[in-house]
Amino acid sequence: MSENGSAPAAGFRYGVVFLLVLIVVVVLIVAPAGDWTYAAVFALEGAALVVVVATSRSRRDVRRARSALTGAAAAALVLVVALGLVPAAILQTAGGLITVLIPLTLAGGLLRLVKARGVTLQVVAGSLAIYLLLGLTFAWLIGVATHIGSTPYFASGTDGTQSTHVYFSFTVLTTTGFGDLTAGNPPGRALAVLEMLVGQLYLVTVIGVLVGNFRRR
Repeated sequence: MSENGSAPAAGFRYGVVFLLVLIVVVVLIVAPAGDWTYAAVFALEGAALVVVVATSRSRRDVRRARSALTGAAAAALVLVVALGLVPAAILQTAGGLITVLIPLTLAGGLLRLVKARGVTLQVVAGSLAIYLLLGLTFAWLIGVATHIGSTPYFASGTDGTQSTHVYFSFTVLTTTGFGDLTAGNPPGRALAVLEMLVGQLYLVTVIGVLVGNFRRR
């Protein structure tokens, strides 16, 4: 017990978050597109969000309440998606919103952890999880663009599948550029340039600084 009588705060578990997000990336690329695949993805992302909330440095009662609310909301979303009750455009938008919510929630914990303990392995894992989430966020944005755009997203004349969107997003984020897929319209090209800049700036600044400080520990 702490001096004020409250229970001690939980430890950060950002390695678990990184693992869950990595599984999401693999599932979206490998599994066939369908309601059950999206339901599994939302279940994994919901679990990652619950881990972030449940292992934060808030008071135990606050953590429990927030975790229960987050878990209930995630379970409800998984159910309606699995039953095929969510239109494709809304599904893509919901996926993007959840993917953005995880790093926004995680960032505050990372800052507190760095201030309290410096750069630890958990900090590096959390930062890498955010990097993966950036790629997923842009993949969901591509999915939304394919539903609202009047022309095919890719220069090959197709909109691609969710697997294609994730694959393309990470080749852009990492500036790998295999050349098999390119954005075929100005909005798509602008989104690709933005993702390249975000990905490289994040690696050079955030990841570079954290890894550099971790090595000096």
